[in-house]
Amino acid sequence: MMYAICCVPVAHVRMMPDHRSEMKSQLLFGEKVTVDNSDIKGWIKITCKADGYDGWCQPGQLREIDAVQYEDSAIVLAADWLNEIGYDDKAMFIPLGSLLSVKEKDIKFSGRTFDPATAQTDEIFIRQIAFKFLSTAYLWGGRSVFGIDCSGFAQAVYKFLNIPLLRDAHLQATQGEAVGFLQEVRCGDLAFFDDEEGQIVHVGILLNEHEIIHASTKVRIDKIDNEGIVNTSTGERTHHLRIIKRYF
Repeated sequence: MMYAICCVPVAHVRMMPDHRSEMKSQLLFGEKVTVDNSDIKGWIKITCKADGYDGWCQPGQLREIDAVQYEDSAIVLAADWLNEIGYDDKAMFIPLGSLLSVKEKDIKFSGRTFDPATAQTDEIFIRQIAFKFLSTAYLWGGRSVFGIDCSGFAQAVYKFLNIPLLRDAHLQATQGEAVGFLQEVRCGDLAFFDDEEGQIVHVGILLNEHEIIHASTKVRIDKIDNEGIVNTSTGERTHHLRIIKRYF
């Protein structure tokens, strides 16, 4: 088994080994993967350690590590929207939530960090992290402040809470405990929304029983009621509420 770590600020994970293929997810700097034996025209098949998501990456965006480094769980997160590090004696800027392994000797970093093992799941902290993503553009498959999708946004915020979420909204909906009524929600609960066929297609983070922050066109705060989301700018009802889940 080969292990690797993302060595660029953000690496695209594609559905197929082709630049024109759909970007299904991303890796942030420092995130760990296992590497399949498959190697097709400069692409390698990977599986992300954090959420089990797989896809195709360019090998030059990854750096091989050993099993001890792969299994090491002592990490901290880059705490600012944009963070400058020294890596291989070169300057690099990495996004919020990038992983900084304590055993990675080639990293020089003097900025603000956060240890997710110390996270408090209180309203102040959840808002502080979620609001860092406000106005980030929606990007299918995106997982960073440079561009993010709805489930990537939920996953990114929950990374700071030390709660591992799966990658897609319909998978995240299989985790946690159901909350019966909107009036019972706590800040940080996730609300899931379905389409006309009943398939879960969207997720957002509830701030209270009246407001939700979610990635739709951009990361924004909208109104929510028992039927779903109402766009605060247009008054349009945009998403139909299916279920609410709690994870802490």
